[in-house]
Amino acid sequence: MPAQTMGAYPFPGPREHTVFSRIGQLVVRRRRLVLALTVLFVVAAGAVGTGLFGQLGGGGFADPDAESTRAEAFLTEVGAPRPELVLLVEADGGNVDAPAVAAAGTALTDDLADEPGVRSTVSYWSTGRPAALRSTDGTSALVVVDLDGTEEQVEEAAAGVAERHAGTHGPITVRVGGGYAIDEAIGKQLETDLLRAELLAVPVTLVLLLLVFGGLVAATLPLVVSVVSVVGAFLALFGIAQLTEVSVYSINLMTGLGFGLAIDYSLFVLSRFREELAAGRSTDEAVLRTVETAGRTVAFSALTVAVSLSALLVFPLSFLRSFAYSGVAVVCCAAAGALLTLPALLATLGPRVNRSSAPSTGSRMAGRIAGALRQGTARPVEAGFWYRLACAVMRRPVPVATGVVVFLLALGIPFLGVNPGLPSYQALPPSNEARQIVEAIETGFAGNRTEEFGIVLPGVDADGADAEAVTAFARQVGAVDGVAEVTVQTAVAGSWLSVVPSVVPRSTEGEHLVERIRALDPPFDFNVGGDAAELVDAKAAIADRLPLALAIIATTTGLLLFVVFGSVLVPVKAVVLNLLSLTATFGAMVWIFQDGHLSGLLGFTATGQLDVSMPILMFCVAFGLSMDYEVFLLSRIKEEYDRTGDNRQAIAAGLAKTGRLITAAAVLLAVSFAAFGVSGMSFLKLMGIGLTLAILMDATVVRGLLVPAVMSLAGRANWWAPAPLRRLHSRWGSREQRWSPRTSPAHVPVEGDRVDEDRAEKDRTEKDRGEEDPVEADRVDEERMGRRR
Repeated sequence: MPAQTMGAYPFPGPREHTVFSRIGQLVVRRRRLVLALTVLFVVAAGAVGTGLFGQLGGGGFADPDAESTRAEAFLTEVGAPRPELVLLVEADGGNVDAPAVAAAGTALTDDLADEPGVRSTVSYWSTGRPAALRSTDGTSALVVVDLDGTEEQVEEAAAGVAERHAGTHGPITVRVGGGYAIDEAIGKQLETDLLRAELLAVPVTLVLLLLVFGGLVAATLPLVVSVVSVVGAFLALFGIAQLTEVSVYSINLMTGLGFGLAIDYSLFVLSRFREELAAGRSTDEAVLRTVETAGRTVAFSALTVAVSLSALLVFPLSFLRSFAYSGVAVVCCAAAGALLTLPALLATLGPRVNRSSAPSTGSRMAGRIAGALRQGTARPVEAGFWYRLACAVMRRPVPVATGVVVFLLALGIPFLGVNPGLPSYQALPPSNEARQIVEAIETGFAGNRTEEFGIVLPGVDADGADAEAVTAFARQVGAVDGVAEVTVQTAVAGSWLSVVPSVVPRSTEGEHLVERIRALDPPFDFNVGGDAAELVDAKAAIADRLPLALAIIATTTGLLLFVVFGSVLVPVKAVVLNLLSLTATFGAMVWIFQDGHLSGLLGFTATGQLDVSMPILMFCVAFGLSMDYEVFLLSRIKEEYDRTGDNRQAIAAGLAKTGRLITAAAVLLAVSFAAFGVSGMSFLKLMGIGLTLAILMDATVVRGLLVPAVMSLAGRANWWAPAPLRRLHSRWGSREQRWSPRTSPAHVPVEGDRVDEDRAEKDRTEKDRGEEDPVEADRVDEERMGRRR
């Protein structure tokens, strides 16, 4: 009787009902229902999730409880003017004081005051021609525009001003810049970069999938899971955006991570399914076995990535929290697609998943690449590159481990000089007009009107009893190095000083300016606002919460790995090796993006700072992905160890069975992130190139050299745990469902099976002894490996 019609439990042999076996049974029995629900989900999520873009914000770099945030809240409450737009007016004759130019500038100021949504205007010609609004060479002047209304109304008003007044008008040429123009330019650049990344990544990924799987049907399935994961994440993020602020920057990570992880998980599920089919199992048995093994690994791998990303929630900056929302959502959707949708498709397709395989077509080079990447099942593992590499490493584990560690630490040395900052207009390409206007104002004027900020004096009456003290404080602020101009403003709730800086706020000089102002000691309390103060407060908030985030990642990851493997050493080893790998990546990022090496080649402007949020974000993402590959590798090693009881053979066989697959998965995921390396935004370029290096470094150097070296040195201690923890794991830990070869109807019992079972029983006995005497067990392992060689 076919396996799929054998009663309530359609799979032969005594079974232990695990969560993953139940999932596998559900998918096999209800494959059409699962696929129908997937289609409905994708359609509904796509229809609703597309409304996400209207809910996203462009900021999120401020600490809600910081002094700078309180200052900005006060200024908003009292209606302080904000220079949302700064118009750079250039005189055609080269003299802004020429009568015709002055008349045109005055007319422009009056016209702007009549624009809808404009609350006030201040220009060089309407305010007694102050020097701060005139360029040092007299060829240009400024008009500062304050807008009123909601965010949507401000955007509409700013767009109207730019549309009607930018360009040449008689003797003047008007260029529109300022905060709104910068935000608008960043938004458009992000949309362009996202589209460009998709156009680059999708075709390259499809070609690589064809090479890896050697067939169009199998290569298409990971793309189906990608659609499910990304569209589902859009829906989840849309719901989250109704409750809290979500940054627009998180979309880029969500799409890249969703696309890459969906392909990664699909690779492991598909490869295991084809391996089970090649072993002679029926389609339904192959799907069940795949979900119980690769599906279990995918679930725990996704959990480790989600845990790492969720650590971003401890930071108060909504920019970082947004990456946690989007990252966790897309990881969960990718795992669900790989555990439900993909197995349902495999159960429907069966052996047809290998259809359209054409290894003989195409160029000879393509065939070689395919052979290098494809996970084969016909060739013995002992004949493969990864098996031979593992054996070579384990023959000389101390020199290999020492050399790799020294190499990684050397690459990480530049990170000791990291100088954290926040993104500024310099993140835009040099060709962007909004950036060019800011640079023209910075270099051509005595002060930077586009970065004017406030120093709030709550409860202080600058027109009454406190007038003398406020005036004295204003003189002190004006004397601080980095301040171009100070004016006193009053309101019912208090007073504030309007400060025009002469330095770039989001820079080291801007930080020093804030520190010098905050060091002043007037006879009243005050709060410093503005971008420079925001940078100082954001760095302090991140430094304050960073130990907690690291502790959460290390603790939860360690617990998860213990649940999966029942080992004390494996979690410690995994965390340490991942930290080593990421140290090298961070060192490279400081050397490239902070110090400016390769800036000409990569097309960005080095500012001497590294975006303070990017190392945190990259750490959480890359650490999770590193654990992703760690779980895949260790699962196969543990599977081999449980089967043979031979630690060294398990390491070599586990690496041989996953080496090609992890490499292929890493290349495919790296393509998704590398596409952001061509972004016009420097911090997106940093994220894309940094994560690409981290993924490739981890999947090759760490997994291929350091892991087998360290695990061979540890011997049977890899799987050791104290007796109380062993009992705890036996009761509550996750164990993989084991299938006996006799339970498969495709398997014909032979005399050799009894020999295999006797040998397995002997190995298990030796394994138990090894837990008490790891040294003796390691000697037995070495003798076995010697006999095999």
